[in-house]
Amino acid sequence: MWPLNQHPFYILILSLTILGGSVWCGGALLARFKNKVAWSQADFNMVQTATLTLLSLIIGFTFSMAIGRFDQRKVLEESEANSIGTAILRADMLPVESRMQIKKLLSEYLEQRILFYTAEESELKQINTRTTQLQNKLWTLAAQAANAQPTPTTALAVASISDAISAEGHSQGASWNTIPRSAWWLLAAIAVCANLMFGFGSHHFNSHRSILFTLPVIISITFFLIADIDSPRSGSIRVIPQNLTNLAQTLSKVAP
Repeated sequence: MWPLNQHPFYILILSLTILGGSVWCGGALLARFKNKVAWSQADFNMVQTATLTLLSLIIGFTFSMAIGRFDQRKVLEESEANSIGTAILRADMLPVESRMQIKKLLSEYLEQRILFYTAEESELKQINTRTTQLQNKLWTLAAQAANAQPTPTTALAVASISDAISAEGHSQGASWNTIPRSAWWLLAAIAVCANLMFGFGSHHFNSHRSILFTLPVIISITFFLIADIDSPRSGSIRVIPQNLTNLAQTLSKVAP
């Protein structure tokens, strides 16, 4: 299924269309039945207030979920940069014959990890393939070094390489950890109901349309913001690999 929640701009357009149509349906169509159904204005106001309150609470919880996932991706990016930096430093503990090869592979691996955060979705498959190849080469060389010289210092260096490889898995998992689609469907259903009731409860729909349509606009912008924060590759709010980039710049300065 096409991941619509990973495209914030499309969510904005779709939300404006559906929620704006909901207000119009409530004010222009359902309002015709007001006088045909026995209902209490006080009861309706109570239900409308409860619906809007529930919508605001769920939006707040969903926004909190998106912020938490975004912060997690930032923390894991920092942790991955530290792991790769430590692995590069401790590579000096390895035997001379494999030391330079591993350092070179770690530098290439670092470049791929930066691309993982900055590349578009279409380039991700190629980056992941190259990352897996580098991981296999790194671990093969590290295992050969450990078997050739099984000392505590070699074990420490090999463990650092293992940590650097494991950190990639955590970052990859965090990029997949987005708000569940069921939560989006629930949020959309309550938003549609709230806008229908908002239009239905208006006593002057034809003369106050511009004011009534502010609610779907505000909700749509809120949906867009949540989707933008929650999406790791689309939109304007993304995790910038600042720590990985700083590490690459530092290595380029000290490189012989």
